[in-house]
Amino acid sequence: NRFKKKQFCKLLLLEVTDAICKPPRYTNLNFLVPARNKNEPPLDKGSIPWLGHAFEFLKDPAKFLARMKDKHGDIFTFRLAGIYVTVLLDPNSFDGVLNDDTNSFDFNNRRGQLLKRIFNLQLPGDYPSSEKKWMEKHFHGVNQLKLSTSMTAHLSDVMLKSFEPRSPSQWREDGLFELCYSLLFRAGYLTLFERKDDVDAVYREFRKFDELLTKLARGSLKRGKVVATSQDRLWDLLYSGRVNGSWQQSYVQFLEEMGVDADMQKKAQLLQLWNTQCNAGPAAFWVLGFLLTHPEAMEAVKSEIRGLPSLQDTSLQRRPLNQLEAQSTPVFDSVLSETLRLTAAVMINREVVKDKILRMANGKEYHLRRGDRVCLFPFLSPQMDPQIHEEPQMFKYDRFLNEDKTVKKEFYKNEKKLKYFTLPWGAGKSICVGKEFAVTAIKQFVFLFLTHFDLELCSPNDKLPPVNPSRFGFGMLQPDGDLRVKFRLKTMQHEM
Repeated sequence: NRFKKKQFCKLLLLEVTDAICKPPRYTNLNFLVPARNKNEPPLDKGSIPWLGHAFEFLKDPAKFLARMKDKHGDIFTFRLAGIYVTVLLDPNSFDGVLNDDTNSFDFNNRRGQLLKRIFNLQLPGDYPSSEKKWMEKHFHGVNQLKLSTSMTAHLSDVMLKSFEPRSPSQWREDGLFELCYSLLFRAGYLTLFERKDDVDAVYREFRKFDELLTKLARGSLKRGKVVATSQDRLWDLLYSGRVNGSWQQSYVQFLEEMGVDADMQKKAQLLQLWNTQCNAGPAAFWVLGFLLTHPEAMEAVKSEIRGLPSLQDTSLQRRPLNQLEAQSTPVFDSVLSETLRLTAAVMINREVVKDKILRMANGKEYHLRRGDRVCLFPFLSPQMDPQIHEEPQMFKYDRFLNEDKTVKKEFYKNEKKLKYFTLPWGAGKSICVGKEFAVTAIKQFVFLFLTHFDLELCSPNDKLPPVNPSRFGFGMLQPDGDLRVKFRLKTMQHEM
């Protein structure tokens, strides 16, 4: 019909335009016959002109890339809406991208596009490197310790105050995801922005915006009234002429020194709120969810916690100190590492800014073309690789424990020791600056919950919900649904 013909002609025009703009890919304007160099990764263009594998990739990136890996191996190129993406899935070869010293890869341009698309934000070209230095100042060393101590105090307050109108022994029911996200978000917001009067409103608007974010990033949602309203509300709440917290004050001062105008300063507040608060709540949900649905893991963690010196002779009326960091908790650490292995799904993307020869760990070399993109997807490999992690789909709380109950740090593939066996926080130049702060917050939250509350499934046979596939590539996965739980305050901590 007329509509289909119009759409086909549009796609055909776009494909020919793509061919003209990127002549190295083609021998002529016959866009069905790409010119290939012998040492390029296998190319899978897909069956739809220009779009390639766009529909399948956007529907479920992990499932699509797993199929491509089975078909082509640890390195391949596929077409995604006119862009050629080379995916590298050999963890022993990651350093060729992560620690490239030839200036062949760039993320700043792609990052700028995403900031504009998601946050309606434009920042100076040298912002990423300057921001990293500023973040390191606050999330490393003494300042990180101060933030973690403040975070623990706020966590204790928001968790205990949630029961103030109720009898301490009264059971309360809620969805575990909503519970974890709301409590950790509130504590994090109070720690960084130090404003109590609007925390509930900020959380409600943030959740609305977070649900739109992946669609905005992938261009499947236009910036309409719903998006504009949500963002305007958050901008006003975060930056309504009040800059209270020392962290927020420092960030605003940093932006001013960068020459960022007042409008963009306001929008940048939302960027930082999302960067600092989007992962901790979902991660805590998965940790507690796995413990609740794996009783042997729950008992192993509780047994370890019961033996901590900081719990001896400590009543609920005494505010918990941030002592977990100083304690040895290998079982707890293994549970967290296993949880992140199963649910952290970041994608590390780079644009190839000049032709590059990528040398693989097995000695093979591949030519990467300028203008293409390179993607690492650690969730698929190494985290879900059966050659590295036996039965990778299964939760095994002791996967990261040695027989002597020390932390296991050595994993192998094809008898070769791996440098990267999980990458929940990125690596190399891409590593998350706030990693230690986030890990401390997650561990402290679970520690406080298990020591202060009785926590049970509403139905003993309930299972964890599946993951929401739209969240692949955006840090921690989120569930497609929730897990109903009931909880109440303990009368004494020794009742664990």
